[in-house]
Amino acid sequence: MQRLFLALVLAGFLCVVPVAFTAPKEYVCYRTVSAIKVDGKLTEASWRKANATDLFVDIEGDVKPRPRFATHAKMLWDDQYFYIAAELVEPHVWGTLTKRDSVIFHDNDFEVFIDPNGDRDEYYELEINALNTVWDLFLPKPYRDGGKAQDNWDIKGLLTAVQVNGTLNDPRDRDKGWTVEMAIPWSVLGEYAHKAAPPANGDQWRVNFSRVEWQHEIVNGKYQKVPKTKEDNWVWSPQGVVDMHRPEMWGVVRFSTAGVGKVKAK
Repeated sequence: MQRLFLALVLAGFLCVVPVAFTAPKEYVCYRTVSAIKVDGKLTEASWRKANATDLFVDIEGDVKPRPRFATHAKMLWDDQYFYIAAELVEPHVWGTLTKRDSVIFHDNDFEVFIDPNGDRDEYYELEINALNTVWDLFLPKPYRDGGKAQDNWDIKGLLTAVQVNGTLNDPRDRDKGWTVEMAIPWSVLGEYAHKAAPPANGDQWRVNFSRVEWQHEIVNGKYQKVPKTKEDNWVWSPQGVVDMHRPEMWGVVRFSTAGVGKVKAK
């Protein structure tokens, strides 16, 4: 049997999926029932009623230990925006990068990946740190297929905000964490969607979230990454390997025209 399997793989009849394969996560994204002010506070009725995703896990899945700090996200939509929020538990909130389109994952960050039609190609990536600095880019196809990121692509009309529950870049105390809120215009997401944007009722998009977390030390009263250590990668829908650019492993987000809180999520 093993020889037959290997022969089929080599002949191209079977594809190999990551060893730690798990079914992609699922989420029902409901319409807002109240106006959203993008301020990072998540106090609106719509955010309070929205369901949270499962807590993030290691990018490789259950084969790795659970993350040290909790993370979850929420999603909403209306005729103009796709809203995304995340709450990140973090005892020491810090950031260094302030220039747009810096390589934000060199700081602790929160990342969004969106493939509208689920074909693995033409997808969007957005990264943000605790300083509310953004890196937005477009990929025509995954890196492993020869794709090259287009850094000059910007999400026009993007709204983002960060709220720190503690003190930013101050190691003298202990923080609770930080909250991210963003509104991504459908006018931009529709550019390469090849389907309705905003979505129709029941439409499914492929979405994933990642959190990059670095181990740090305090040097001369400032946060500094521990030298020669790798970052942790915690995600909503596990990839099975350390590679976020596998859209086939991203979560499935089903859009509903029902107002959030009007029906129960399945």
